[in-house]
Amino acid sequence: MRNMLDRSLGAANFGGFWRHWNPIWSYGLARYIMAPLTRAIPFPAALVLTFAASGLVHDLVIMALRRELALLFTPWFVLCALLVVLGNRLGWRVTHKPWAVRAALNLFQLAATAGIAMFTMDKFGLW
Repeated sequence: MRNMLDRSLGAANFGGFWRHWNPIWSYGLARYIMAPLTRAIPFPAALVLTFAASGLVHDLVIMALRRELALLFTPWFVLCALLVVLGNRLGWRVTHKPWAVRAALNLFQLAATAGIAMFTMDKFGLW
């Protein structure tokens, strides 16, 4: 657990954060969703759809527990995926920064996307 947190929070970019965040879940997503999608559509679109699928699974668990419609993780993870795609496209990397700075940037991106998703879903009464 400590290694997972160290690697994910200290990743040089947001894509690296997600690769290290939950390695077992990431492997399953990569093998069963991402790989088939990349055979049919461009990588960035496959990445966004893979994040959306992961978010939907998380939302389905919440909906099963609450017994009502609740969408938070799907839009949140889509926003995260868009940041990963943008970061990859622009070559955003902070390899040269200390671990604490990288961790703060990754946490900021998580918090910002979560805040936007929560605000938006609350406006539509979906959370």
